[in-house]
Amino acid sequence: MVESIARVRQIRITPQKARRVIDLVRGKNAQEALAILKFAPQAAAEPIFKLVASAIANARVKADKENLRLNEDELVIARAYVDEGTTLKRFRPRAQGRAFRINKRTSHITVVLQSADEFAASKGAK
Repeated sequence: MVESIARVRQIRITPQKARRVIDLVRGKNAQEALAILKFAPQAAAEPIFKLVASAIANARVKADKENLRLNEDELVIARAYVDEGTTLKRFRPRAQGRAFRINKRTSHITVVLQSADEFAASKGAK
């Protein structure tokens, strides 16, 4: 029925920290995931919350465009993953005239929502 994708690119969160938060919500109901992310203490939870909300809005727009009925409570996070983005390289002065490199890592985060019946069918096919 409806599969929607939302992506955020070049976000200034390290991929390792973002993956910790994504692992909390992968495979969960979208509304449940929003509740989990709202109260998660990690800093990466806020942009991922916005990303899941955006994916829900994308599903709503896609369903309206295709004249389909969409129940937002049936949407499931089918796939969610974090890829490594570019690394900003900065230098800090250190003792005795040395320079120390600081890597400021970025992430590309992708969330794919599917309706619950599609998700169950794809799980059964695997």
